[in-house]
Amino acid sequence: MRLRSTLMAIVASALVSALVAIAAVNIMDDDGSTPATVSNPTATTTPTATGQSNDSNGQTSLTSECLAPSEIYERLRPSVVEITSTANGRFGQSEGSGSGVIIDEQGFILTNNHVVSGADVIEVTLEDGSTLPATVVGTDPANDLAVIHIDPADGLTAAPLGDVDELRVGDSVFAIGNPFGLEGTFTEGIVSALGRTYSPGTGTRPLRNMIQTDAAVNPGNSGGPLANCYGEVIGINTLLENPTGQGVNVGVAFAVSVNTVKSSLDDLVAGNTVSHAWLGIAGRELTPALAEDLNLSVTKGVYVVTVAQNSPADRAGLQPAFPTEDAAANSDTLAPGGDVILAVDGNDVTDVDELASYLDSQKRAGDSVTLDVLRDGQEISVDATLAEWPS
Repeated sequence: MRLRSTLMAIVASALVSALVAIAAVNIMDDDGSTPATVSNPTATTTPTATGQSNDSNGQTSLTSECLAPSEIYERLRPSVVEITSTANGRFGQSEGSGSGVIIDEQGFILTNNHVVSGADVIEVTLEDGSTLPATVVGTDPANDLAVIHIDPADGLTAAPLGDVDELRVGDSVFAIGNPFGLEGTFTEGIVSALGRTYSPGTGTRPLRNMIQTDAAVNPGNSGGPLANCYGEVIGINTLLENPTGQGVNVGVAFAVSVNTVKSSLDDLVAGNTVSHAWLGIAGRELTPALAEDLNLSVTKGVYVVTVAQNSPADRAGLQPAFPTEDAAANSDTLAPGGDVILAVDGNDVTDVDELASYLDSQKRAGDSVTLDVLRDGQEISVDATLAEWPS
């Protein structure tokens, strides 16, 4: 097997664009054109879901018992909007449409970054059919998230946010959105898997901790909510597998976890573009079998397959198994000679996702980390200063 799969690590850029990858499609209706840049006005208000009770962990809860699907729809439908974007390009205008979910009664709306990225004009259509202009407030391109804002004439209904940690594979989930322009469409499925890592392609930052579901979502669902049986938003529908190339649902869709949303929501509402710490390696989980093949004295850790040129890892002197990504991708076997990362800042790591999760949640660009590394049979410490993910 070629080693291309090992490059789904922490190597290159962050942006998830209108066309995600050869094997997947963002679930947004558009004409495939690439719009220009949009300005991000500043907001200072932090959204909260009002009218609901909060538990000791700050989570909003509607009820302790599952609701009937019709009740879930009635509760969440007023919070789901259609988002239409227009971009002025060299060859005329291009339009796209997606979905969003109101997270604050003052007009803050959560959606996918690819729904609004590059738009010159953004309009939001509410449940009652009224249409309002919207502006982009903050973005997190690496997680394909954005917050936009409208000035409502009347009060809005904010959707409550749930907790993915309480979700289990097999639980019922519900999607509301505007597939193919069919506003307010409601579909049901189950959680097919949790904690999925999806790589938009070689040289891009993977989307981590995603929820996989078989709930029917299609182009136009992008940015809309995935809800649990309590009527709480637990994900933002983002992309679906696209093996046919037709961009239609085949029963495997992915949503950005609401827990990922919560980690950047304050920055998004404050008008910031969220950045993520970058080390600059592609790695592979070390197993006992792999350790034996490579004649290593340890059986757990992250084996460094490649190091991005001029990255923090490169400047820190980390040693890769291959000199370039192309060399790794074109090899049928894993070469010896790479460093093994055993721990970061004293915390043991066993796979790339564990390492990346620590950097993403605990570190920012400019921070330093200390890596415990096995090199040529000797354990050494390597210090690296992290950078922002390159765009």
